[in-house]
Amino acid sequence: MIRLTELRLPLAHPEEALRAAILQRLGIPDAALRAVHVFRRGYDARNPRAIVLVYTLDLEVAEEAALLRRHAGDPRIGPAPDTRYQFVARAPGGAMRPIVIGTGPCGLMAALVLAQMGFRPIILERGTPVRERTKDTWGLWRRGVLVAESNVQFGEGGAGTFSDGKLYSGIKDPRHYGRKVLTEFVRAGAPEEILYVSKPHIGTFRLVTMVESIRAQIEALGGEYRFGTRVVDLVIEPDGDGRRHVRGVVLEGGESLRTDQVVLAIGHSARDTFAMLRDRGVYLEPKPFSIGVRIEHPQSMIDRARFGPNAGNRLLGAADYKLVHHCGNGRSVYSFCMCPGGRVVAATSEPGRVVTNGMSQYSRAEFNANAGIVVGITPADYPDHVLAGVDFQRRWESLAFEAGGGDYRAPGQLVGDFLAGRPSTALGEVRPSYQPGVTPTDLARCLPDFAVAAMREALVAFDRQIPGFARPDAVMTGVETRTSSPIRIRRGLDLQSVNTAGLFPAGEGAGYAGGILSAGVDGIRIAEALALTALGQPVPRELSRGTETPVTYG
Repeated sequence: MIRLTELRLPLAHPEEALRAAILQRLGIPDAALRAVHVFRRGYDARNPRAIVLVYTLDLEVAEEAALLRRHAGDPRIGPAPDTRYQFVARAPGGAMRPIVIGTGPCGLMAALVLAQMGFRPIILERGTPVRERTKDTWGLWRRGVLVAESNVQFGEGGAGTFSDGKLYSGIKDPRHYGRKVLTEFVRAGAPEEILYVSKPHIGTFRLVTMVESIRAQIEALGGEYRFGTRVVDLVIEPDGDGRRHVRGVVLEGGESLRTDQVVLAIGHSARDTFAMLRDRGVYLEPKPFSIGVRIEHPQSMIDRARFGPNAGNRLLGAADYKLVHHCGNGRSVYSFCMCPGGRVVAATSEPGRVVTNGMSQYSRAEFNANAGIVVGITPADYPDHVLAGVDFQRRWESLAFEAGGGDYRAPGQLVGDFLAGRPSTALGEVRPSYQPGVTPTDLARCLPDFAVAAMREALVAFDRQIPGFARPDAVMTGVETRTSSPIRIRRGLDLQSVNTAGLFPAGEGAGYAGGILSAGVDGIRIAEALALTALGQPVPRELSRGTETPVTYG
């Protein structure tokens, strides 16, 4: 099979035009083209009046070797890579069962791959199964009732369940782990198009059923789930060389589970677990993250700005955007987790605090587009101790709770008022989607001064890129603080904690992923490293390359 890249056709091309373009590019007769497989379909919308589709294709052709020799100088034509997943190991009989803490995308994929290799993992989740969790989450949104262990952050599926379900990432993936993630998602009920569209997404409702399906697969392979099970301590003992080694976990009720391998896929909001790890001497370090707000515009306005006369085309769907501005005060402001045709959601996991996030359904058919507009911060902004970033987040989340009215309503402000430095007292044409409600106020009450100044500068710059972005009645809702983990659980080239053997920090909570796909990819890497370690085999350098260094967000 050969791969053909960068085949460009008009947005409205007829179906037969694709085959004709392939034949012309390859210079072969129709009979020589035996099969066409679309590996990727994206679009180029830099000229909204002449949007083109961009294809990557895997082709079955006659006399493949001769064709490749004939096009040897063309970088767009070559052998199709083998993207099938290959397991690195199989569990031996009687192997000790590893423990996976957390069932977000990272923990889910780690547990699935471990189960597929025969390791029968035990999966511990402090929250509830995904359908019960969905009811609890809607309870906060509709009634202002927070369940501390069952919400947007905690419970089966992790924070990604209540999001746009984006399945694309900027990570390098030479081992094609991302393809494994997408393939397993399709197997679990995701639409097959996620395998080939350039910006795949699923949406919350489909993610719920997929998470349940993957759980059933893991259990059928011998895995064991325990919900409502919070890990409160690690059992750490010296090994034969005197090194610290994890030997088990302690659960909230006092029960201990013995194991020599623990996958720590706890997510970016497990603040009590961060404190426990610090107290147990696991090496942590503060890392950069971001703070800001959610901004809402009419989706129709974003569609027109991005797609011009092609707005509404079914192949394009609802338009997204990605914006960044480097401010005069040295800060960077960027759009984060943009949700076309979605809503802003209450995402707190602690009483007395307000946190915002965004989500969409698969249809992306709601009236507003929303995105985080966030400002990068570094440990220099919270230098006191390793968990000072958590304190920093909590401070602004508590002020947002107060500014919203003290009942989980969120503070909101119109862009025009924000730019003018005056509180909002009423809303305009753009109606905020956040539930349980928005209180018009002054967002400067619950954001750092440097963030307010940077966002004011950036909004004007963004308006030059997307006309209407700074429209006076666009709504900003605060605060967005959980963009990524405020700490990194440093790991080495073997993907274990640098000072605690057998402990495998993973995903967003450990500071090594940012989003569903990259977290799932990291879960696969961790599962492979754990399996090889359990068998006494070295972790190859190519497996760990890039994962022992900090992730760059934004």
